[in-house]
Amino acid sequence: MADEPVEKKDESAEDSGATAEGTPDDSAAAAGTDAAVADGEAGGDSGEAAAEAPADAEGSGEAEAGDAGAAVAVMEAEAPAEPVTPDLDFVRDVMNSGGGDLKKCYQCATCSVVCNLTPDDHPFPRKEMQWAQWGLKDKLMGSPDIWLCHQCSDCVAQCPRDAKPGKVLQAVAKMTISNYSIGGITKALGNIGGTILMAIIPIAVILIAIAAQGNFSDIPRPHGEIVYSEFMDIYRAIDPIFTIAAAFAVIMFIIGGRKYWNDMMARHLKSGGRKPAKGFFGNLGPTLSEFLAHKRFRECDETKDRANAHLLVFYAFVGLALTTAWAVLYIDFMGIESPFSFMNPIKWLGNISAAAGIIGIILVIVYRFMHAERVGMGSYFDWLLIITILIILASGIGAEMLRVADVAAAAYPTYAVHLMSILFLFIYAPFSKMAHMVYRFVALVFARATGRDTGIGM
Repeated sequence: MADEPVEKKDESAEDSGATAEGTPDDSAAAAGTDAAVADGEAGGDSGEAAAEAPADAEGSGEAEAGDAGAAVAVMEAEAPAEPVTPDLDFVRDVMNSGGGDLKKCYQCATCSVVCNLTPDDHPFPRKEMQWAQWGLKDKLMGSPDIWLCHQCSDCVAQCPRDAKPGKVLQAVAKMTISNYSIGGITKALGNIGGTILMAIIPIAVILIAIAAQGNFSDIPRPHGEIVYSEFMDIYRAIDPIFTIAAAFAVIMFIIGGRKYWNDMMARHLKSGGRKPAKGFFGNLGPTLSEFLAHKRFRECDETKDRANAHLLVFYAFVGLALTTAWAVLYIDFMGIESPFSFMNPIKWLGNISAAAGIIGIILVIVYRFMHAERVGMGSYFDWLLIITILIILASGIGAEMLRVADVAAAAYPTYAVHLMSILFLFIYAPFSKMAHMVYRFVALVFARATGRDTGIGM
């Protein structure tokens, strides 16, 4: 669904020319833009709003320091007009996905000024707010800046209109995941009803696997010992189920990431950019170094403390992945059966990783409550991943403790929940907030390859 096309100055150049250093509280131009945004269905779907909203063009003159009203009015006078068709369905989707305050934005550029991560020559999120108000889906879907934003929420805390630019970009990021994957699944995972329906698949798979082994009526306890590998056979159940799920997730990530890269590159070349001398793999190493250190998180002001929490969770999962690979080596290649001795190094790695993960995810939750008054609690989409990780870690630790305590009645159900939650994460990783790691990494590599953003602390 879309309105009739309206005439608007050419916005083929992707970057905003705003350099405002203040907020236009007393600016008549800003007030006029605000009125147009508030009254228009798409936050500016009229000729008047088009005339007063700033065009997003590189050729715009540099606004005088402190003159935010002039910055709002800057546009490229010589650019030819082109028809713009606001996509009202897209605008509504952005607002329903967490960007509900989108139309409060009056393009003061405070968000771009206070952001410590925005590139000097390609500032965000001001231009993204304008594109979202106009419903310019194509510009947003192929933009690397959506994922260069790390949700610091500095812009959310400092916005004079409480338009929550960071939340709008977060909503668009979710829609990006939907755009480059199977959109219906992403939308379903955005609400509790859809999540329950999606959860039926991993729950059913694990229950069917347990039933197929005949372990519902007679929990195996040879010699009185709890042995999870006899409850859920590694070779006949766990290995095939989780290998298929992991392969599916990897394939979906590759397909989505490749589509995203191609769209960004096509847009870059169309706007006059040069083809990078080094492509994705040529910029992989330095980007990975920055990514693994979480350097950008430490540039945030409002939520800088979350960097350590994210690092703990991230490296906890790295440690648990290594533990799993080690266990495969033991069981499949060396013939060493589980459960392993607590003195075995694999146990040390697994338990330390699990402890780091549970501490990290608890800190993530605590920090969200601590910052709630200024930057909000986050969307359901965010919390689904947080709760999923919490269940995985808590059920894994619980299964081990209950096995040691020899409480079979609770140990086996807890282990089943652990397997279900891991399978849920694997199956839906490409469609959930978990996908942010892939799309953000691809955007960082692209930014470095094209010279858009050469990294933090480099």
